[in-house]
Amino acid sequence: MRALPRRNMRDLAPGPSAPPGTAVTGPQAQQAPELAQRYELLERLGVSTAASEDFDELARDMATQAGFLYGFVNLFLEQQTFVGLHQPPTDSGYVIVGRTMSRDHGWCPEVMARKKALPLHDVHASPRFSGNHVVDAVGIRSYFGAPLIHDSGTVLGTVCVIDPEKRPLSEARRLRDIVINAGSQVMSHIARAPVR
Repeated sequence: MRALPRRNMRDLAPGPSAPPGTAVTGPQAQQAPELAQRYELLERLGVSTAASEDFDELARDMATQAGFLYGFVNLFLEQQTFVGLHQPPTDSGYVIVGRTMSRDHGWCPEVMARKKALPLHDVHASPRFSGNHVVDAVGIRSYFGAPLIHDSGTVLGTVCVIDPEKRPLSEARRLRDIVINAGSQVMSHIARAPVR
């Protein structure tokens, strides 16, 4: 598993490293049926697990509406796979992230487990959420994420925005709603994909 890259480095991996049906071993073995179900559904829906201009645009719109530096459309595969990504320009001085990240990093694993939105206006406000690889690697202070749940009940991934600045608690509901709405747009886009 790759960690987030250091400042001004890119992870150029185009997507997951193993094809559907590949045996999963170790701690992720218990997640294997869920992962296989996710792959099967994405294949049936005709959704690519590679980066997508459409999803990049959705991530950009979500981040812009929220006023956040980073936006993601994230499929939970062998790694978190950012099929949609918006981030600051490479010469901005902010950390440039790649298209994949360990399934254990960030707050999206929590969103996947709880199957509902997670608004963190200040990740340091809770010890449970302040000790995180993304806090250390990217210096993130605020996170808002929502799950991507198919009509079948399968959770495909998340949408989220992150930023190095904390947000006022009074903004939490508005930011959460922006992310939930973006998740609905992603699922509508997926539903329009040609079913195989």
